[in-house]
Amino acid sequence: MNLGSKMPNLTSATEFLLLQFSDIREVQILYFFVFLTIYLIAVTGNLLIILAVALDHHLHTPMYFFLMNLAILDLGSVSVTFPKTMANSLMNSRSISYLGCVAQVFFLFQFMGADFAILTVMAHDRFVAICNPLQYEIIMHRGACIQMAASAWIAGTLNGMLQTAGTFSITFCSNMIDQFFCEIPQMLKLSYSDLYLVEVGLITFCSSFALGCFIFIIVSYVRIFEAVLKIPSAHGQKKAISTCLPHLTVVSLLTFTGMFAYLRPQSYPSSDLNVISAIIYALFPPLLNPFIYSMRNKEIKTALLKLSDCGHFSKIIAKKAFLQK
Repeated sequence: MNLGSKMPNLTSATEFLLLQFSDIREVQILYFFVFLTIYLIAVTGNLLIILAVALDHHLHTPMYFFLMNLAILDLGSVSVTFPKTMANSLMNSRSISYLGCVAQVFFLFQFMGADFAILTVMAHDRFVAICNPLQYEIIMHRGACIQMAASAWIAGTLNGMLQTAGTFSITFCSNMIDQFFCEIPQMLKLSYSDLYLVEVGLITFCSSFALGCFIFIIVSYVRIFEAVLKIPSAHGQKKAISTCLPHLTVVSLLTFTGMFAYLRPQSYPSSDLNVISAIIYALFPPLLNPFIYSMRNKEIKTALLKLSDCGHFSKIIAKKAFLQK
């Protein structure tokens, strides 16, 4: 990988130079097609989830409303980094503008923060559905769901603003980022200033936010499993657990990929390992989430089969257009 050499005493930057996967032109083109294929799969999967929930009235429930928000966030997060990476590979370029880098940091942490918040809200939804089924419609009414989703988006926006402000408040002594996108840990390495307060602030906020969400999810599922064990029939227990498994899988995927990227020992400053960890946490959750939710969910499968029927799809669109007149 082409890391380049650092440029000392760079007090201001108009652009940054990202990490290239290879100096060989043919290999760059190969990376472009590989990432394009994976990106299109991720985008298609999340778009299908969004369309299925939006167009099938059987899926107009709180659980699927939050799932649609999750798909929108996954679609946004995977679109923040990889299109620029693919464009650079195709154009044999390494550059990204200063404002482009700012936008990458902001939107990536906005979408990832809101993603975790939505998963926390979804844990609450499953808790109410299983532990308080008779009050589910009262607690999880339309207004409450919209407020919870809006709160998750606001929390993500605040996270993005804080991370962006903290990162770009420093003075950079180089514009060579040792990553294929503007990743905060690699950008902090470009500063010769005292980063103690910046690092403490960023780490404290992120850790508190993530830990708070994680604890809430764990407590919710402890109470869910306690309630499930009290269900007399094995079929009832299996049905209750089946509604939680996709969510638990997605939470585990996001948590472990994030831990691998940010909590692994820093004693091995390998560029290859940095790239692999970034690909894992930036690409795997948006790519796999639609498959996780569709594989074990009969309602999603049915809605997706309906979408594959062009005639049925056209009727839904026409009906919605008629009702809006």
